[in-house]
Amino acid sequence: MSSAVVTRFAPSPTGYLHIGGARTALFNWLYARSRGGRMLLRIEDTDRERSTQGAIDAILDGMSWLGLDWDGDVVFQYARAARHREVAESLLASGHAYRCYATPEELAQMRERARAAGRPLRYDGRWRDRDASEAPAGVRPVIRLRAPTEGETVVDDAVQGRVTWANRDLDDLVLLRSDGNPTYMLAVVVDDHDMGVTQVIRGDDHLTNAARQSQIFAALGWEVPRMAHIPLIHGADGAKLSKRHGALGVDAYRDLGYLPAALRNYLVRLGWSHGDQEVFSTEAMIAAFDLPAIGRSPARFDFAKLENLNGLYIRAADDAALVDAIEGILPSVGASRGLSAPLSMALREKLTAAMPGLKERAKTLIELLDSAYYLTAARPLGLDDKAGALLTEEASGRLAAILPALEALPAWDAASTEAAVRHFADASGLKLGQVAQPLRAALTGRTTSPPLFDVMAVLGRAESLARLTDRIATA
Repeated sequence: MSSAVVTRFAPSPTGYLHIGGARTALFNWLYARSRGGRMLLRIEDTDRERSTQGAIDAILDGMSWLGLDWDGDVVFQYARAARHREVAESLLASGHAYRCYATPEELAQMRERARAAGRPLRYDGRWRDRDASEAPAGVRPVIRLRAPTEGETVVDDAVQGRVTWANRDLDDLVLLRSDGNPTYMLAVVVDDHDMGVTQVIRGDDHLTNAARQSQIFAALGWEVPRMAHIPLIHGADGAKLSKRHGALGVDAYRDLGYLPAALRNYLVRLGWSHGDQEVFSTEAMIAAFDLPAIGRSPARFDFAKLENLNGLYIRAADDAALVDAIEGILPSVGASRGLSAPLSMALREKLTAAMPGLKERAKTLIELLDSAYYLTAARPLGLDDKAGALLTEEASGRLAAILPALEALPAWDAASTEAAVRHFADASGLKLGQVAQPLRAALTGRTTSPPLFDVMAVLGRAESLARLTDRIATA
């Protein structure tokens, strides 16, 4: 086997790319990239009833959005079924497997006895050494591995350490079903071998599978890939991750307004650490990532931490790139806000100009979009409850009083409007806020916004004065 590192991400296409799968893909990607190796993508679509093209598309799309590219063509496991059958037949020929004619009734009896005794179901090996001439009529056999019955199976795991199973506790697993279809256990081993996989990185719910698959590798005389089984992700409360904790598809995080770089950074810190460092560029992640730094305890998913990290990435992002990112989520979230993609050039320019003020407070693209609503709101501007309460008769009177000074400005920018408002407040014996807050409410419909004078500059002279005139007229 080549010494070059080869990892693989092998999702089942029975649903979206969930957050745990995305982290597994990221860890495989980082390990391969950090060692100049390759990460392969295998779609494990042997469950024909539950596998869908929509799920395959969602997995590929989610990985692309996260920036996790794979090497070579996507491998589809079901398309390799003939190869899997060929390997099962070779194990029969070498004596490492046998045909089992146990009837469904016999298997049900074994299951019932195991349940009554309070132990897990184990096939009792009744066909290990029997001749096919004894087979009952009409029973199509399965092919089972002739697993060792003495000694131990050991996995030296990069995360879990040395894990040992007594072989008497591992029964003769099915390799080929009675309909000729390979089982998951066989298919994974054959595919990992044929794809040259050197390092398997997956969730620790596969740890027992590692023992069974190691036995198949051994029976075939193939080298077993190195293993690393990472703990699963739990919610912030320590319970198994569910949708209320954030067990959503990667596409949902995109629509919630998270940046792919921020989600990547958050996922890499779920269970892996590098000192006290929290923020990593992609290059820094690749340089630092290693398997022994993955903890053995389940990681806890915390939306508040993700939001804070996303806010950090938003503030550091290029303004035009943020406008592009907002445009990217409009197909999902734009309709309720009266927006659609592509953005007009005029609106794109306004958003870009407003972005320095908008991004200072926002933790998600949705918050960015909602705080930019004043740029797209139709006249006459609606007021939220706080803005409506603020615009008393007295406050509206101040708007009417300052309007001529604003209309007379020779230049319209943040500096000139600020100077005019401050001069008016001083001349009227008012605090700046007593003038600025009514202006903010009239121009944006809310009592909080990006800096007022930036808002006025982005809206422009005509729109700003028109909104003020509308509000004075309804006072």
